Parts: sequence; structure tokens; C-alpha cells
Amino acid sequence: MTRIETFLVPPRWLFVRIETAEGLVGWGEATCEGRSETVRAAVEQLAELAIGRDPGRIEDLWQLLTNGSFYRGGPILASAVAGIDQALWDILGKRLGVPVHQLLGGAVRDRIRIYGWIGGDEPGGVAEAAAAARDNGLTAIKMNATPAFGKLATRAEVSAAVARAEAAREAMGEDGDVAIDFHGRVSFPAARTLIKALEPVAPMFIEEPVVPENSHLFGDLVAHTHLPIATGERLYNRQEFLPVLCAGVGVVQPDLSHAGGITETRKIASLADAHGALLAPHCPLGPLALAACLQVGFATSNHVIQEQSLGIHYNQGADLLDLVLDSSMLATTDGWLPRWDAPGLGIEIDEAAVRRADQSPHGWRGPVWQHPDGSYAEW
Repeated sequence: MTRIETFLVPPRWLFVRIETAEGLVGWGEATCEGRSETVRAAVEQLAELAIGRDPGRIEDLWQLLTNGSFYRGGPILASAVAGIDQALWDILGKRLGVPVHQLLGGAVRDRIRIYGWIGGDEPGGVAEAAAAARDNGLTAIKMNATPAFGKLATRAEVSAAVARAEAAREAMGEDGDVAIDFHGRVSFPAARTLIKALEPVAPMFIEEPVVPENSHLFGDLVAHTHLPIATGERLYNRQEFLPVLCAGVGVVQPDLSHAGGITETRKIASLADAHGALLAPHCPLGPLALAACLQVGFATSNHVIQEQSLGIHYNQGADLLDLVLDSSMLATTDGWLPRWDAPGLGIEIDEAAVRRADQSPHGWRGPVWQHPDGSYAEW
């Protein structure tokens, strides 16, 4: 490869472009929400190791970029590697004239079920939003369970969370699904209370009921409920997924822009499969991240559903399909996205628009919340 470039584009994405000596171009997404400028610097450092090497030796490059420094790991490095890795798979597919899922062993399905977000960071208007999602063809949605949540769950907080979930469930109907995201903002004792209260709503899964630093608590939560527990957007390699899988988590959610890209996510999926768990990649990000997720999903037997960001509350000033020249490949029908066979990741980025957008790079940051007493509250 001869050139690696990065682009900070709205609303909060970081794209990676790799060019080869033969003139092929591959794209990837290294977005790390709120830290993408730092990841951009990491990509520039990794480029020192990658430039001049054969882009087709993807596993070898992944090992070099991930382990080629004494200090390694964490979201910044893993996200930088992820963006490069996606672009390398894109290049290999284009070089051979086949989609990435063909390189991963071939398709195991013809379409993928998707879900969308409703309700915002501090969930509200969920009945109307769920009904609109259903009218737009989605059969599954996800919503935050709560706004900032107290250390111990009050009756009012629990009742409000249950009422919102019930409203969304009613709007989606018996044949629709509602996933509920705790977003790590609920304490362990409060999570036990809230999960039990939500059981009658029958959510598709409960996501990130505690922060990843407390992954050792998942075994208790799994034993406490019959609901599927999901986690993984803030776990960055298969070693970090192993303890939660051993604890009985039923749905793993690696983010292909955080967890080392396509190469590592496939290994995480295999590890999950050995524990009877399902794969539902995290992806509230841009079109390249989504395309990479879908390529993995088309070729991975334990993939179950795919998140996507069209219309999500973070997409201010730009939306999922704005930088894609032909958005038809990402169009859904009745809540499903059909498999396509275009080479590489399968989408064509509007490079001119990306370069224009990067002239005014975004500086997206997540909110900082406080409890009523002034102490820090998880977002």
C-alpha cells in the first residue's frame, strides 16, 4: 500500500482511505465516538508500519498493527486498526472482484434483519417514534431504558422505565421487537431491580446492564433473569469477550469500528458460537461501518440482527446515506436488507464530498451528566 488518509466527517465519523500501488482504493471506518481525533493520530502512527507492505496479507498486517508495540490494546488502538482492517478487506474484494462475504467463506443467508433507534438519549415520545418506525418498515427497534438513573432504583424511576417500554411494545405489536439499552448508566443493584420489572414486556434483549468495567457481575445478572443479556460495544478483543461469554451472556455486540475490524470480529463471533451466543454487531455509526457489519453478517451463522443508524438522534447535519453514491444497497424491505454481491464492502463512497466535509472536521463529544447531588452520572 502506498497511502493512508483519514477524514473526520459529520456527524461524528472517521473514515480511512487506503490506496495501493496498482491504483485500488479501499475504505474503512475508524470512528470512536468522542475520541475520533485521537484515533486519527493513531492511524497516522500505524501508517508508519503499514505503508509499503502487501495489503493482501490482512491477518499478518492485523497482527503487526495490533501487537507491534509493547503497549497495546484499548479503544483507540483497536479502532485505528479496525478502520485500516476494513479498508484492506475492501481492497482485497475489489482486487478479486468479489464481495467480502465471499472471502469469509461465502454467504449463509440471503438477507439480514435490521433494527433502528428511537427515543433519544433521554427517552421520550417512544410510542410515536416506535409507530413511525413500524410504518417505515422496521420490525425491531432499540431504545434507552432510562435517562440518568439513580444509584438505587426508585419506584418512580422503575415505573417510568416500564411505562416507556410498554408503550413502545404496544406500538410495535406482537410480531415486532423492542430491545432495551441500559447504556451502562444503571448501577448493579438497580440493574437487578429494573431487569426484573421489565420481564413482562418481553424485550428482545437487555443491553449493557452494567459498565464493562464490571463485567465480572454478568453471571449474577444472567442468573437473575430469563431475558437475553447483551453486551460488547466497549469490549475490544476476543479475550475481553471470553469472561462475559463464560458468564452466560446470550448476545454479543462487538463494534466493527472498535473491536479490530472484520478480522477480529469474526474471531469473536466464533468464540461466541462456541458458547451458544448470538452475534448482533453494534453500529450506530456511518455507512462504511454498516457495510462491514453486513459483510460479516452475510457469512456468519450465529449472526441474528444488525443495528443501523438511519435517523438516529446523533445524526445532526448528516445521515447514514449522505456520503454514499448509490444508497440502494443499504435500502431495507420490510425490516430486512437483502444481500448484495458488489465487490469489496459493496458500497461506493462520494470521495469529493468526504474531502469537502473534512475541511471542517467535526469535534463530536458525548454529553457529561450529573446526579441531582452534583456527582458524576453515567451517560
